[in-house]
Amino acid sequence: MMQPDAPSLILKRCRSAYGEVPTFLDYSSSFELLVSVILSAQTTDDQVNRCAPVLFATYPDARSLADAESEHLESLIKSTGYFRAKAKNIKAAAQYLIEHFDGLVPDSMEQLVLIPGVGRKTAGVILHHIYGKPAIIVDTHFGRVCRRLGFSRYEDPVKLEQDLAVIFNPEDWSDCSMLLNLHGRRICQARKPRCADCFLIDLCPSAIIAP
Repeated sequence: MMQPDAPSLILKRCRSAYGEVPTFLDYSSSFELLVSVILSAQTTDDQVNRCAPVLFATYPDARSLADAESEHLESLIKSTGYFRAKAKNIKAAAQYLIEHFDGLVPDSMEQLVLIPGVGRKTAGVILHHIYGKPAIIVDTHFGRVCRRLGFSRYEDPVKLEQDLAVIFNPEDWSDCSMLLNLHGRRICQARKPRCADCFLIDLCPSAIIAP
């Protein structure tokens, strides 16, 4: 069972341990970040960062990407996996931006999730990193850590997001998302969590110390 003061203590310790956490993707514009997050599905951020420079040198904005030849686009992002579906999504996203937002990336959850290939996670990344707005960003690492800490029992991202929105104040949503994500990558890993090395062990109802 989660201790009443556990959320605030966990966030405090994570801030102390990790400091300010940047995005895990390299980008120089809101458009680049939007495309990179779409590409990051079912692959690593490092893999996206390796193919992104050539992709954005060739297609630096929504207009150029919207007009891209699909086969050429697929060849540039093939290493990220599911490249045909991703090429279709990022091309459709670029076309949508041109048609509805003059090529610019909007700044609200309601508008962002209308873009092809953009769900609440991608929208949350944009809101946090580009516009500095509160956002709970639910990905695999974040969801796993939240369930282990007892913040939520849900696998469904929307339900998990709703639980976290009650536990934490809006001004802490973005920090909570990024810090627990990083904790999941470094310590609270999926197959073999490093409980013996975890600074949250006394607050975690799922902690296991391997013999």
